[in-house]
Amino acid sequence: MALVVKNNMSALNTLNIMSKNNKNLAASLQKVSSGQKINSAADDPAGYAISQRMQTQIRSLNQDNTNAANGQNMLKTAEGTVASTVDILKTLKEKVLDAANDTNTTYDRNTIQDYLDQTVAQINDNANVTYNSKLLVDGSMNQQGSATTVAYSNASLATDTTFFTALTALKDRNGNTLNILSQDTVTVSYVTNGKVMTTSFKVGSSTLSDIFSKANQATGATITGMGNSVYLKTAGTGSTIGKNAQDVTMHTADGSSVLTVTSNKSGISGNIAGFTISISGTDGNIKTSVNTKLDAWDEQISAQDKSNDNSITLQVGTKANQTIRVGLGDMRAQALGLQGVSADGSVQNLDVSTRANANAAVNVLDNAVQKALKEQTQIGSVESRLDYTQDNLTTASQNVQASESTITDANMAQEMTEYTKNNILMQASQAMLAQANSGSQNILQLLQ
Repeated sequence: MALVVKNNMSALNTLNIMSKNNKNLAASLQKVSSGQKINSAADDPAGYAISQRMQTQIRSLNQDNTNAANGQNMLKTAEGTVASTVDILKTLKEKVLDAANDTNTTYDRNTIQDYLDQTVAQINDNANVTYNSKLLVDGSMNQQGSATTVAYSNASLATDTTFFTALTALKDRNGNTLNILSQDTVTVSYVTNGKVMTTSFKVGSSTLSDIFSKANQATGATITGMGNSVYLKTAGTGSTIGKNAQDVTMHTADGSSVLTVTSNKSGISGNIAGFTISISGTDGNIKTSVNTKLDAWDEQISAQDKSNDNSITLQVGTKANQTIRVGLGDMRAQALGLQGVSADGSVQNLDVSTRANANAAVNVLDNAVQKALKEQTQIGSVESRLDYTQDNLTTASQNVQASESTITDANMAQEMTEYTKNNILMQASQAMLAQANSGSQNILQLLQ
């Protein structure tokens, strides 16, 4: 090899190698210090894009989990207030049964009435509970629905029974006669807008339809100041019960024929909170075995006002419209049948100041408990679903995190080995560059 001064090719080659070693050493140092093998798009363009999408999904899943947790806290607030209302209704049922007992004086019943008035006010307070300033169970968070008419069905009478069947010919589901006599007395009571209507008459040749016709003529059936009068109306026989708020036709579970009674007015203001029919013999005693069949009217469709879609929407997915929607019902005293509001705004609470009124109120409390429990269980079912949703979101986030780790996380043992190698090579190249530079010094000896 010729001895030259101008171009020290050995030094240049060594310098080039040292530059590469320095670049590799810097890359290894970055991986070791960050713990990631992909620190920029230049390291692995495809891997970088995939990892960034995964990180976006992980953060979205974690936010969904937070959304589900916040939604569950909201629903727990709603369920708690409904549970409180259920407890109140349990106590009211006891008080109403007490008021229906003739060991009480008028003063005693007035005391019970005072207690009922206070607890009804508390039920309304419960319905005004808020979460993050949002009212929950006052009906403002209800799902979209049409105004519905309350419907009661009786599945204890024979399937061939119609409203034109004579009372004396009534049979139970098994075809056994109820033994109602023409000399017996029928008493029917119902409650609407907090007011009790009641009437009694001899059975005679009356039919089931006559019961409701005469009930509509009861004293006070036309309620002054309550808007349109609310009456019991025979809706018909068969498996069809009526339409719910979502305009879905409701049928009996087994497709059998039942008798259905409704109000002639839809919405809460037309609600029949409960009605009872009893048969008493000529001795004045109630025919209990008859009443268990004739009075077995269960509320199948609750009265509800027309509502817009104000359901609570919980975003629990990483894509648009991956949501859980839940509508919260109306838990105010009026919706539960414990209170009525007149056109001029005056309020009428359920009246238990007489034994007859208290007796009529028993079914009202049963229906109110049923409504409140239905609302509580519906809320609870969504809470349970959110538990599963949170578990699923947590699992999904962990799995995506594991996949993202596989792409981006550095193998520290491997990277430390690589770093050590590059560090040694860097030192070696520095030493050899020094040797290459010193080689030119030997040429100067020839020039002396």
